[in-house]
Amino acid sequence: MTFPVPEFDTGLWQAAEHELTAALDGRPLVAAERFASSGRTSYTGPAPIAAARPTLAVGCYEPWGPASPVEALTLEGRTALRGVDQRRSWTADLDRAAHAAIRRYRRPVVAAWYATDRLRRWAGPGGTVAAIDAALRAEVEDKANFGSILTASGVPADLHLPGTRVDGLLPSLRELRRLVRSDKVVVQCGVDSGGRGTVFVDDEADLARAAKMPGPYRVTAFVTGWSVNTTVLSVPDADGRLRAYVDRPSHKAVGLPEAGIGAGKSGGNTWCLPWPEEAAARLVDAAVRIARWAWETHRIKGLFGLDALLTADGQVFLNEINCRNQGTTEVSAVNQQLRGLPPFLIAHLTAMLDHPVTWLPDADDFNTTTVDLAAGTGPGPYYLKLRHRGQVSVRLDHHLGLPGVYRVAEGRLWWVRPGAHSADAGPGEVLLANLPAPGTLCEPGAELGTAEGITTAADAPFASPHTLSQAGRALLAAFDRHLLPTDRQEGTAP
Repeated sequence: MTFPVPEFDTGLWQAAEHELTAALDGRPLVAAERFASSGRTSYTGPAPIAAARPTLAVGCYEPWGPASPVEALTLEGRTALRGVDQRRSWTADLDRAAHAAIRRYRRPVVAAWYATDRLRRWAGPGGTVAAIDAALRAEVEDKANFGSILTASGVPADLHLPGTRVDGLLPSLRELRRLVRSDKVVVQCGVDSGGRGTVFVDDEADLARAAKMPGPYRVTAFVTGWSVNTTVLSVPDADGRLRAYVDRPSHKAVGLPEAGIGAGKSGGNTWCLPWPEEAAARLVDAAVRIARWAWETHRIKGLFGLDALLTADGQVFLNEINCRNQGTTEVSAVNQQLRGLPPFLIAHLTAMLDHPVTWLPDADDFNTTTVDLAAGTGPGPYYLKLRHRGQVSVRLDHHLGLPGVYRVAEGRLWWVRPGAHSADAGPGEVLLANLPAPGTLCEPGAELGTAEGITTAADAPFASPHTLSQAGRALLAAFDRHLLPTDRQEGTAP
């Protein structure tokens, strides 16, 4: 599906870039995220905003070509290695080098998911970390607190999952089942992302695993259906009143063994599958309520995300809040561009730097349109996570030398052109983003990038909440053909 280019309002784009530039006030923008290409949807593609391209990006994985910041410092660039350990330790591993690299710039603005003591040290005296404080993020995102947040926000009770908070030791499985009125129980705790801190409890062994997590706990009934995500932008106006903009909600595939994605973990999202209109309207209303609560209680602004569950009969249950950028932030920005607007990320950075954002439309009108789009059958972006599912380390063969646009043919992937934005992939094509740099050794479980594009429901990568579609399986099978085990030379038979 080609990108249905809207009629971009040049004045609107200029206003967004002008306000971000004014907010930066001559200070260099430094991105500190796992992907050194973070924010590429804003500064590449059909309507790029140059001010959003970082002067320096510090991350785990190397950027590429059109997605590159002006300068990059990555762990992969130093070690030529990808694995589970690296994606968890990169900030510590790059600590000294990042501190030295950023110190070369005067008054840097460090954009990140949340502000830690390490990032504040990287920014140095006079520097700014444009993100929610880690301690506040931990308080709000703590899964045990979510039920009370829903209540305090005035979210209707029928959007709450049946559940309870447990502050002490977890009771027996029988008691948990009684408390949540379900045979299958979900136990959550803490503020981990990516599905960590969540255990699905079917038996005593599962309960024992859950009990090893530190409390307090949120215990809820297991609900069958699609996991979903929506991005929310909170921007105060000149009088301090909040404007809350809710993005089109996604369908999230969770627990995809065929893609190497474990139970409770996301395999990617698509925004092209239709929603029941009433369910979409209720989700949008709840998101606005939570945004107002977060602003009035904690003065939280900028981007945050809501996870929910959508059942086959159209019920919505809110499940989790992530008051920061998310894994969906990059590709979900295409939704705003499909509506002829700059990405939320531009407004987020501007607002986090305490500069007014004036180019956004009326929030009520925007959210009404969100519901209409969610209930429709129009195209939307998607991404599918690529993981190394084998048991031995691999490198990509020479046919996948760089990220960019590819097509699947004859059971393998063929290079088409450079690219860095979902819109760069045309009919029958896919953008492979964040691939390992040439020669990088990829250990079992390593993130190998994402497959991205814009499509309709007929060609979505997911067939159900936990399975790939035929198109998704064909893409992964073709990708696997380009993984060369380290115990075999390229060009030899497997």
